[in-house]
Amino acid sequence: MEIRNKANRIRLFTLKTPQMRAFHFSWFAFHICFFGWFGIAPLMAVVRDDLGLTKTQIGNTIIASVAITVIVRLAIGVLCDRIGPRRAYTWLLCLGSLPVMSIALVDSFEAFFLARLAIGAIGASFVITQYHTSIMFAPNVVGTANATSAGWGNLGGGTTQILMPLIFSGLLMLGVNEALGWRLAMVVPGVVLFLCGIAYYVFTQDAPDGNFDELRARGELPPASGDHGMGRSFVTAAKDIRVWALFVVYAACFGVELTIHNIAAIYYFDNFDLTLATAGLIAGLFGLMNLFARTLGGVFSDLFARNGGLKGRVRWLFIAMLCEGVALMFFSQMQVLALAIAIMLVFSLFVQMAEGATFGIVPFVNKKALGAVAGIVGAGGNAGAVAAGFLFRSESLSYQQGLFYLGVAVVIAALCTLVVRFSPEVEAEETAAYRDAAGNSGSGALSLR
Repeated sequence: MEIRNKANRIRLFTLKTPQMRAFHFSWFAFHICFFGWFGIAPLMAVVRDDLGLTKTQIGNTIIASVAITVIVRLAIGVLCDRIGPRRAYTWLLCLGSLPVMSIALVDSFEAFFLARLAIGAIGASFVITQYHTSIMFAPNVVGTANATSAGWGNLGGGTTQILMPLIFSGLLMLGVNEALGWRLAMVVPGVVLFLCGIAYYVFTQDAPDGNFDELRARGELPPASGDHGMGRSFVTAAKDIRVWALFVVYAACFGVELTIHNIAAIYYFDNFDLTLATAGLIAGLFGLMNLFARTLGGVFSDLFARNGGLKGRVRWLFIAMLCEGVALMFFSQMQVLALAIAIMLVFSLFVQMAEGATFGIVPFVNKKALGAVAGIVGAGGNAGAVAAGFLFRSESLSYQQGLFYLGVAVVIAALCTLVVRFSPEVEAEETAAYRDAAGNSGSGALSLR
């Protein structure tokens, strides 16, 4: 059965409708997750000295922070199909807050590694965000809704780079030493994560017409699948070659973004002789592009679909991926700080537009297994970050060399978009649904009211 009464407009400045409450709470929850997930990254220069970490050990913790997310993302999408995004998000936020706060207690590399591994689970929040907006918004705006909610969530990667050093500096001004300061700084996002989880449960609902259990009681949604049904949903998605093509594509865009979030501050700190606060500020600019860049990716996906249908969405994804790879290769060769920042911003624009373009396609691959598809593709982002992490843990490979090789890999990954095709019947059905939703939207799809 189809989810009914999806919104065909995005009314940014309202919380009156369940669609817009889901939109705003989902992006904000994902935004806050970045503070727990990558809050330690801009403080790594201090942590490195406090715990005596080598470059290889730092690289291993970077891999740990994104590796566990691959597994959790695969599971969380199917879980959303079963219990709904509202309860899934609440559990993830509340349980995820515990390892974020407990990292303050570590005193060795091994403990720090395990803490970052556990914290990585909250990265699965992205899948719930995309799932929730996918079932709340109609085909004419779903690309924009998915891209904007994810983009404003990803914006947390930028604000984290800027605010965590400021929180750390504030603690130092209060007389706390550096070894204790970075630990206390990580307690802050942990507390906020827990409170956000409670708010998500209280103020949101699963679908436009109610929560999943209510819809099932009224016969408007199929009964919740048991473990066998959940496995069948996952297998159905896993058998589709298009899902794995998008897995690779997302590995080459969001995986690259995660990698940059992990290394940007220490990269600028070491290569351009900057202070920790300045390096964090510059690194934060990369994530701050999410304020509009990922949204643009979704907007263009919806615009390409207006005339080109689903083929248009795929065509736009290829363009964004190709430009991302070329820009990353140029960024890796910059030796002057001003040029490095400028090219980084161009690269950031395309990597985030590619992410938005990817999830402009995901809702149309298999509607009956939406959670499983979103989970697998979302996991691709973290799988890409794990693979990229090995480039930056080697003592013999410089960050510049690693970034260049990463750019080449992105260009190659762009070719996977050629595999993403839809049958003429699906193309015709979605084109009709798009025109119907666009015709009923009244005015523009994106509204400030």
